[in-house]
Amino acid sequence: MKTLLLAHDFNATSELALDKAIELARKLSAKLVVAHVYSVPVYSFPEGSSLIPSAEDAARIADAAQRSLDQVLARRRDTSGVEISGVLRAGVPDEEICRLAEEIGADMIVIGTHGRGAVARALLGSVAQKVVRSAKVPVLSVRGPQSA
Repeated sequence: MKTLLLAHDFNATSELALDKAIELARKLSAKLVVAHVYSVPVYSFPEGSSLIPSAEDAARIADAAQRSLDQVLARRRDTSGVEISGVLRAGVPDEEICRLAEEIGADMIVIGTHGRGAVARALLGSVAQKVVRSAKVPVLSVRGPQSA
């Protein structure tokens, strides 16, 4: 394995997954790509109209996401002993993660899972679960603290 892709969504579970990905990359002498996928919300109303954020709002979301990703990388880059880079994408998280894995030739995807119960997963869906089903490479899911 030469390249690992970590999906990060700026929470404690993603930090646990990042720790595991760094440990694995170090052992394999692999490089690590840390990716964050954000989506710009579109609000639909019952009468069929939609509210789409302005270009300025979308740019603010992208800038905030980039700053957060840069902070994640800065905290780990000098202390990990692993070549780490970052990628920011806009879109549907599971789709973009799988697409990026193919683009960069990732040998494995590492992703945190929030440990939600079956009901919450059924209602909310799970990015990790969708990535596991759709990815063309192995996926290591790192379980975070269980939610109530």
